[in-house]
Amino acid sequence: MAKLLGLDFGTGGIRVGVFDLETRRMLGEREEQYRTVYPRPGWAEQSPLDWWEALGRACRALMRDLGSPGISGICAATTASTVVACKRDGAPLRPAVLWMDCRAADEAERSSRSKNPVMDYVGGANASEWLISKAMWLAGHEPAVYAGADIICECLDYINFMLTGRWVGSRMNATCKWNYDSVQRRFPAELYAEFGVVGLEAKLPPDIFAVGAPVEIVSAAAAEHLGLANRPILSQGGVDAHIGMVAAGTMKPGEMLMIGGTSIVQLFQLDSQRPMDGFWGPYPHALVDDHWLVEAGQVSAGSVLTWFEKNLFELDAAGSAALREKAAAIPVGGTGLVTLDYFMGNRTPYREPLLRGAVIGLSLGHDRASLYRSAIESVALASANVLKRVAELEVPVERIVSSGGYAKNRLWLQATVDAIGMPVELPREANLTIIGAAAAAATGVGLVPDLFAAAEAVQQEATVIAPDLAAHEIYKQLLGEYLEATELLMPQSRRLAASQLRG
Repeated sequence: MAKLLGLDFGTGGIRVGVFDLETRRMLGEREEQYRTVYPRPGWAEQSPLDWWEALGRACRALMRDLGSPGISGICAATTASTVVACKRDGAPLRPAVLWMDCRAADEAERSSRSKNPVMDYVGGANASEWLISKAMWLAGHEPAVYAGADIICECLDYINFMLTGRWVGSRMNATCKWNYDSVQRRFPAELYAEFGVVGLEAKLPPDIFAVGAPVEIVSAAAAEHLGLANRPILSQGGVDAHIGMVAAGTMKPGEMLMIGGTSIVQLFQLDSQRPMDGFWGPYPHALVDDHWLVEAGQVSAGSVLTWFEKNLFELDAAGSAALREKAAAIPVGGTGLVTLDYFMGNRTPYREPLLRGAVIGLSLGHDRASLYRSAIESVALASANVLKRVAELEVPVERIVSSGGYAKNRLWLQATVDAIGMPVELPREANLTIIGAAAAAATGVGLVPDLFAAAEAVQQEATVIAPDLAAHEIYKQLLGEYLEATELLMPQSRRLAASQLRG
């Protein structure tokens, strides 16, 4: 039986799992946390060494749990773009800039002025979350770090290097986050020069591999660090949510994957290029050849709910469960509040890193449950706003598969389904990223011929969550309030956020 090791580097920690290709089931999972530091408002950083140590702890524990089985293949998926500046031997020069960090907002805005045709592949402008914008920020604000960095890469590239000793990039990440021209198969040096990062192409991982391509055999030192009994082949991975499309079986036009976690990502593919105003992409050949990947999403989703539970209310697990129960008893729209979920900016449809969160309509009669219920509705309405924009662009969505944090918060899941007004499939296994990574690993070692076959090989049973149509009618009214509040507060939000980022 082929056993495949999937690695999922999320915002708060690493999850590792062994997937059995014959039974289509997870044999075991382990998780380890790592720390995020917020040096200033809008900034977020992590230590690359923490990732590696957490991976070792989680993997060794999992191998002990399973009796050190032989692993046929291994693949990683990570947040993006979480950017590392390091020496060629992997020694970091500074903390990694986390994907949600929006310090590069000005650099992202500057990219929108470029007329380079490569920019058509990203919707006309880069995002502050992407490697290219963060590299521009490093060059402008920490020039010594930029100049001294032999390698500027993502978390995925760093982990792959630590596993194999080889610097390689994922075609997915490069196309979606680095302005890599996946049609011409080249780094656009002229565009990097225009952006003020002359020579960036020499600092990026030089070899670009498609998702599922074999990279290298895991080194002996890395195998020992992970507690592996053998040295499997590492296959190329990609962005955590995007890799989940393989496990979800949402790789064909008309299908959407919606993953709810710290953030929410909505992903779908087109069979040809077309303008997608307000979205990221369409990216050519990012996941598979001859398809155009489109990315939408919400920067802050589960993180907003966690902020209310942990940061504001300081609740433990039992307290959070009680809060959700009380919030569920409040009818849809019954709080009299409008909450905006833009705590770390917006991806879709505004592409505005300087939007910020708000709660409107507070009175002394509101309590914790009211605030939490309104926050749930806000995150759900943000998803409805994305689907509204998709419909306006006349892109059909006939099937939605969802996973992630939704599975642990059914109030959030049902609110989202009610807000969008469409049935949603919830697969048996919650972590599609690990299974998608396992599918890519199976492709890389030749157990399946391609990612489409891999998707068939790992398909999961799913539960269908149906919308409450009466609640959906109320959410349509609430969406109007949400959109009006967004429009009214956007100018002031930009000013306040910009002043914080400037210090």
